[in-house]
Amino acid sequence: MRGLKVLPSGRPGRGRLYVNLPDGQAVAWYDRQANRISVLADDHREAILAALRPYLSGTVSIGPPPVPTASDLRRLALAPDADLAPNRPGETLLGELEHGSAGTRARHRLRQDLTAQQRMGDAFDALEPDGWRILHCVPLPGLGHIDHLLIGPPGIFCVRTVPGRRQRAVVGDLLLTVGRTEPRPEPRWIRRAAALAATALAARVTPALAVVDASRVETAPSVRDIRVLQPPTATPTLAAAPPTLKPPEIDSLFAKARTTTTWLPTSSRPTT
Repeated sequence: MRGLKVLPSGRPGRGRLYVNLPDGQAVAWYDRQANRISVLADDHREAILAALRPYLSGTVSIGPPPVPTASDLRRLALAPDADLAPNRPGETLLGELEHGSAGTRARHRLRQDLTAQQRMGDAFDALEPDGWRILHCVPLPGLGHIDHLLIGPPGIFCVRTVPGRRQRAVVGDLLLTVGRTEPRPEPRWIRRAAALAATALAARVTPALAVVDASRVETAPSVRDIRVLQPPTATPTLAAAPPTLKPPEIDSLFAKARTTTTWLPTSSRPTT
């Protein structure tokens, strides 16, 4: 059948690919992570396979949609503007650069921050085939945004990304200094963000600082509660950490974390 359209969902290269009829009705979807095609209209099977063939890789399983889990049902009930999963790394910075009125120097810093977040975001997203779930730009009312929230077998990590600008970076108990710039309270900020995330998710959350493109990174011996990451070693280090969460727990926490209302103060959450 001609006229089938393949439409992406979620972040580019990460979410499902939906196959729709010309009137918009979905007849199948391809889950790239599971490498599985779920067919809703079996009489269109051959046309569906033909439409998806350019996107397929490896051995692909084909069949009816799997029975939805409780996490799936919560996700399907989400309104598009209540779902954080499609957020790209540096989502808010992209908006500031496009629509903001900051001066040249401020825009240069925004671009450095954006580049650092995109680089770390791409590295973290590469963990998804190994059972991790990644969110970017998670809002914390009154505090800003968590750059990256990682939920995987070793637990939950709340990550603040800092551009190293090819200079020496020093992580202390309270402040982080890059080169000769004014020290920034990033260690204190990420501890507070992780504590708020732990309350919102009712789970242990580890604070982490990702320092990108520093000439070297020095961490004070007394800094033991914050995980300090760098692009070349971040994902291998996280992947090698001992597991503490099982796949159903990861999926349940991700379903909760991706919902915007999870991050609202208790008094502001809608009643059911």
